[in-house]
Amino acid sequence: MTKNEKILLGHGSGGKLSHDLIHDLFFRYFNNEFLNKQTDSAVLPVDSGLVSFTTDSFVVDPLFFPGGNIGKLAICGTVNDLAVSGAVPKFISTGFIIEEGLPFKDLEEIVRSMAEEAARAGVIIVTGDTKVVNREKCDKVFINTSGIGILEPRFRHIGTGEGICPGDKIIINGSVGDHGMAVLAARNDLNIRGEIKSDCASLNGLIQKILSATDGVKFMRDPTRGGVATVLSELATGKPYGIMTDEAKIPVNRQVRAFCELLGFDPMYVANEGKVIIVSDPLAAGDILKIMQEDPLGKEASIIGEVSGEYHGKAWMKTGIGGNRILDMLAGEQLPRIC
Repeated sequence: MTKNEKILLGHGSGGKLSHDLIHDLFFRYFNNEFLNKQTDSAVLPVDSGLVSFTTDSFVVDPLFFPGGNIGKLAICGTVNDLAVSGAVPKFISTGFIIEEGLPFKDLEEIVRSMAEEAARAGVIIVTGDTKVVNREKCDKVFINTSGIGILEPRFRHIGTGEGICPGDKIIINGSVGDHGMAVLAARNDLNIRGEIKSDCASLNGLIQKILSATDGVKFMRDPTRGGVATVLSELATGKPYGIMTDEAKIPVNRQVRAFCELLGFDPMYVANEGKVIIVSDPLAAGDILKIMQEDPLGKEASIIGEVSGEYHGKAWMKTGIGGNRILDMLAGEQLPRIC
């Protein structure tokens, strides 16, 4: 980027523009050994072992959508960023930027949802901050969160995927694209209604079941902005292996698929807020799949592909018509204000 270029909506999409902005600007100025590992949560050394630390901001529009609201989303998003790094989430901070005129009942419902989700996830909201700004200086309410979790040293590789090799299996715990399509359907400017609900959920309980049962997990990531395709593309980029997935094995809700076809979206690039992608040792994949399918948050779990010794640096998908197509990072903005 040059000083004369402007920030676009696409810079917040989780796709290629986001990737370039992070590497060309933020990594250049914020360069340090912890940030440069590019994990969802920073792994920090402390006297008693390791902690995992993450931060996130939530600006979803609308505030309330089928299956959740901005408050529940804020807790789930932070818990999941810690959990997919192999950590046990413990503490969360919350910061509210509220527009003057927001109905108190709306704020109360948001706060209540946060408390309920924190209790379900077993985390404690330990500190926070509130700011109120003039009308039209903020779109109702924005929330910033930070989270701390405890990380066992034996799981420190999970955030980076350093041990991935050809033959490893790629697993997801359920259908893709639910959150993005649920939020889009709830927007007032679209006269479209359906029964699609966001998959917004805290996954730390499910993930801890898996980590307690097997040492075969090599990598985890939650496919939020940019969707499953962007996560797989980032995972393969610059690596001495490729990623091959099978479209027929990727679970997609029937209504989500129809909604995507109607509006011209690819569910592989639509945001999720209750999904985890796991790369596992092939010998552990069956056990992981079984654990997922026995949990309410993983009933539709599937092995969707594997790491390949071919296609180095690329993610591919076998299509339903028998061909292969590249899964690249999301280019530009698909759905703004989705989380």
